[in-house]
Amino acid sequence: MNDPAESATETERSTTQEEEEEEEEEEEVSPKDFVATLAAREGWSQPLVQYKKYWFRPGLLERILLVRQAFVPRADDIILATQPKCGTTWIKALAFTITNRSRHGLDDDHPLLTRHPQHVVPFIEIPGAGADHPDIHALPSPRLLATHMPMSLLPPGTRSVGCRVVYLCRDPKDALVSRLHFENKVFKGANLSMDGAFGMFCEGFSPYGPFWDHCLEYWRASVARPDNVLFLKYEEIKSDPVQVVRKLAEFLGVPLTEEEESAGVARAVVRLCSFEKLTSLQVNQVGGVRHSESVHVSNSVFYRKGVVGDWANHMSHEMGDKLDRIVQHKLDGSGLVF
Repeated sequence: MNDPAESATETERSTTQEEEEEEEEEEEVSPKDFVATLAAREGWSQPLVQYKKYWFRPGLLERILLVRQAFVPRADDIILATQPKCGTTWIKALAFTITNRSRHGLDDDHPLLTRHPQHVVPFIEIPGAGADHPDIHALPSPRLLATHMPMSLLPPGTRSVGCRVVYLCRDPKDALVSRLHFENKVFKGANLSMDGAFGMFCEGFSPYGPFWDHCLEYWRASVARPDNVLFLKYEEIKSDPVQVVRKLAEFLGVPLTEEEESAGVARAVVRLCSFEKLTSLQVNQVGGVRHSESVHVSNSVFYRKGVVGDWANHMSHEMGDKLDRIVQHKLDGSGLVF
């Protein structure tokens, strides 16, 4: 029987070699010209193009390729990686609060009471998203950054310099339901059905998909390099948020002290970053984030229900079982299960 750790390490080696060879090809043409050569596929609210097996909106892929050329990683960078609608806002709030607790007490002056989590942790591939977002290259160290990019498309050097990566995934059934609602709310004229979205998702055709490949890349990296990559599940945070806060603090190099444990700091972080607290704030009910000239996301859209198992209210159990079987097959032998 194969050792998952050995298999993960070997997979990472071969992937790194392939990346180095393909990076040379990318530099031969501009990202815009390169993306223009890719065939677009309809189905979601906007056409998607495929690059290195993953699907992206053309404009987003251009920015990803530009970032891969221009972004200079630092050894103390912290990268929060997710797929869309898998708890991005929550992990941003938690990581920001944990890493900045020496500067910002968990009181009435905390930045999250007046700023949306999407504004305090900028995306690497969406420069300037939101009026409050600074130039990520000008941010002081250690930088706290976010991305939806697959592990294999992170800017070159993020691994070699030792950046720490926190990956948060979610039950694919809940992720799909949340994605469907997001698409229909954000994109003008979108009217996606569950049946249509389900069929495409099961094919592996979805924004940033295939879902399982995205998860697998970070999972294998976490097995091969546990000191640099932490793999979390949304359901894990929901079931024991206090323990996850402790785990995050330890991984990010700012472990809770005995005094903080006695003072209940972990529970205070959980309360401040809870779905109930964040959705009650005025800042999260008004305004929004501009991801591109054509895509503006209202702050309230980043919050839907924040519950586990809501998929059962939107798709049949037969559909759920089918997706479970597909995902189980795709993850077989990796050690990752949902």
